[in-house]
Amino acid sequence: MGIDPTTPEMTLLLVMLHTGTMLAVIVYFWSSWQRDYFRSMASFRSFAREVVVATALTGVVGLALLLLIEKVALAGSQHAEVEQIFGNPYIISVGLAAVGTMIIWSSRKPSLADAPSRIGVRAAAWIGAIQGLCLPFRGFSRSGATISTGLLLGLSKERVEEFSFALVVVLTPAVIAREGYRLLKAHAVSISMGGSIVDLLLPSLVGMVLSFVAGLVALRWLSRWLEQGRWHFFGYYCLFAAATLLTASHFLKW
Repeated sequence: MGIDPTTPEMTLLLVMLHTGTMLAVIVYFWSSWQRDYFRSMASFRSFAREVVVATALTGVVGLALLLLIEKVALAGSQHAEVEQIFGNPYIISVGLAAVGTMIIWSSRKPSLADAPSRIGVRAAAWIGAIQGLCLPFRGFSRSGATISTGLLLGLSKERVEEFSFALVVVLTPAVIAREGYRLLKAHAVSISMGGSIVDLLLPSLVGMVLSFVAGLVALRWLSRWLEQGRWHFFGYYCLFAAATLLTASHFLKW
């Protein structure tokens, strides 16, 4: 489409698309969260502890990668920001291929009849750390990687799916704040001269509404694949997307 995905406007749009799907996640999983996590104070405390542990590990790993990319990999470039790699099709393709392989690998692990009913602190830490790896790399699907990690750890499909999407509700607001600040900083001069903030945010808000609708459809589709033993289909899709992106990038560049 000829759009630069590294600009503040575009990175905010990408984040607001995630906001739409976050709202879809809340609507889709609300009843199961109430049943499994909010039925008693003990259940909620256990759930909250696991979410805090996973989010803390995400923050540690994500911040370490952020500093490594901005201070080492992009050292010397003007305005070194992690968003600069968002427009690299080769990094995106590698991310898609990596998570596709991970999904197919996890789908081959037999389901345990005695899978634990809780996530547990250890599993939450692993899931959170893998989620941190996803943050700077477009294409490395957060949901695909975290659900696959849970399956490899022997967790039940339903429980790890609920937990994975619960984490995105915690993570997304912080990312929105970062990209919103980046956008306002880039347009500080025009805003101070009477520019409209609404004009800057309107495309992102439209995208958010449409991603909410698409998110509900995608969640239903993905849940069926996971629960009916067809999780590997998502992996094949990621591998196909990686190959398509590499091919398109090569010919468009040529």
